[in-house]
Amino acid sequence: MSEQLSIEQDGRILRIIFNRPQDNGVTDAMAVAFADAVLNAHHTSDAVVLSSVGPDFCTGRARDPGSPAPSPEAYARRPEYDAIFNSYKAIRNAQVPVIAAIEGRAMGFGTAIAALCDVSFASETATFNIPEIAHNVMPTMVMSALYDRVNRNAILWMAYSTDFIDAQRALAYGLVSTVVAADRLDAEVSRFCELLSSRPRPAVLGLKEYLHVAPRMDELGAIDYARTLHSMVNTAAAMKRKHG
Repeated sequence: MSEQLSIEQDGRILRIIFNRPQDNGVTDAMAVAFADAVLNAHHTSDAVVLSSVGPDFCTGRARDPGSPAPSPEAYARRPEYDAIFNSYKAIRNAQVPVIAAIEGRAMGFGTAIAALCDVSFASETATFNIPEIAHNVMPTMVMSALYDRVNRNAILWMAYSTDFIDAQRALAYGLVSTVVAADRLDAEVSRFCELLSSRPRPAVLGLKEYLHVAPRMDELGAIDYARTLHSMVNTAAAMKRKHG
């Protein structure tokens, strides 16, 4: 697994690297390891940075060598996709921010991950698509990652057409946070990680927690939850220290 998915501790940053340079397709085994690392990152890290080796960020799913063919029975087949759904859930449930550095093509699973990450940096040369329907595959796995990130019309256009969009349109759709020059991608991600590490940890964790929970609440609940987190976080000792 370490050959296909590199997981490295770099100070207070956990680096997860897709390491299949030929396509950076993600197998189910890679997705399981990815989810476990992301969910446990808060024990050692202030953030997770997801990147790739090779020309593309991620061209979608890939079959594990020797894996059995999908079951012909729907109810038997449904749990076979849990590795992917659980990797999506892991990013949502992770306590620390998950940051993506995206270059080249992000297809299917790659597009889903770009949208799910808390902060996504896209190279100006990055492209994104949802190719499943062109292969007679229903793209609801990807759509389950996008439904609360991207507007409805954009999701359906991407899913029906399968066309690639460029980084600037991905930014307009809400798939990514920012677009940077290709030769500045690593530097901009590093600069942001340094900035994030300088922020009080309770506030960093609290921001993600609030945006994970509050959108599912009604108005009064979201406001009351904000009041509670505001009082709790601002009394933490780390909030009283001076930060540069």
